[in-house]
Amino acid sequence: MAKNVAVVGATGAVGTEMLRCLETRDFPVGELHLLASAASAGKAVRFKGQDVTLKALEGFDFAGPKILPHPYAFNFFSHNTPIDPDTGYNGEETKVMRETRKIMDLPDLRISITCVRVPVLRAHGIAMSVEFDQVVTPETAREVLAHAPGVRLVDDAVANRFPMPVEASGIEDVLVGRIRRDVSDPSGKTLSLFVCGDQLLKGAALNAVQIAERLA
Repeated sequence: MAKNVAVVGATGAVGTEMLRCLETRDFPVGELHLLASAASAGKAVRFKGQDVTLKALEGFDFAGPKILPHPYAFNFFSHNTPIDPDTGYNGEETKVMRETRKIMDLPDLRISITCVRVPVLRAHGIAMSVEFDQVVTPETAREVLAHAPGVRLVDDAVANRFPMPVEASGIEDVLVGRIRRDVSDPSGKTLSLFVCGDQLLKGAALNAVQIAERLA
């Protein structure tokens, strides 16, 4: 089913990459609205062999991108799945907790999740704190993750370069970085880190193929 799409900042680096992804992945675009500054309004951008005229962001009516309950551009909000009246967790949060316990075969794993909708194309981001049963240094974690299959370490504090959804989109590896001690735990057994991964690849399709490869 075709979807109406509005790209905010269509002339910028992220907007250009988003258009490329929409085109190369043959996303079912219905109406395409390319939004930029007033200075760029009226200019044309090429998309799927056709010129699309840029519109000014200021004054644009978003009442039409109605699939979601709140404005998506420059915003984020609680994931729009039903909230369990007993726990207060929404459906996506409950699913993440349940599936994490299942994947790790730890039915009693202590885990709490907050899931929000953010205006990115196709990559999830997770800020996590992980408690171990012994002291683990950030240096040890980096060494292990640097050699872990399916993981790409992105942890350059000097250049302020860490995992970003725009770089995780379309690649098979999960990006991991911002590895540091959780200062709220004086025992030194807890690390905080940030992870980004393509939910359509590693989150679904790629995982299915990799499981099939293992079975074969």
